[in-house]
Amino acid sequence: VQLQASGGGLVQAGGSLRLSCAASGRTFSHFSMGWFRQAPGKEREFVAFISWRSGSTRYADSVKGRFTISRDNAKNMVYLQMKSLKPEDTAVYYCAVRTGAGVRTTDFGSWGQGTLVTVSS
Repeated sequence: VQLQASGGGLVQAGGSLRLSCAASGRTFSHFSMGWFRQAPGKEREFVAFISWRSGSTRYADSVKGRFTISRDNAKNMVYLQMKSLKPEDTAVYYCAVRTGAGVRTTDFGSWGQGTLVTVSS
């Protein structure tokens, strides 16, 4: 699966953005998907996950209640709706395919190019 994230940009604190991840290649609907982010000078961290089978979701505590992950299998798309953005949400955001059993970076693969989100205070 090849992935391409888009939708990043500059937004003021308290604002919203919706990121998109377009998938191509193998049968997208059979893959659980995740969003990660990497801030300057920091390690890549888990943000959100959505399963392929049940559509169940999981979020990092830092974004719970503010971010929503969703998918459209017919369009081979995964989305990350981000609300009430904070300066600490500034990072490059990546989508990835889950290949393992957890939500560590090593449990995901097929990393696409990220999209930069900058939240100004």
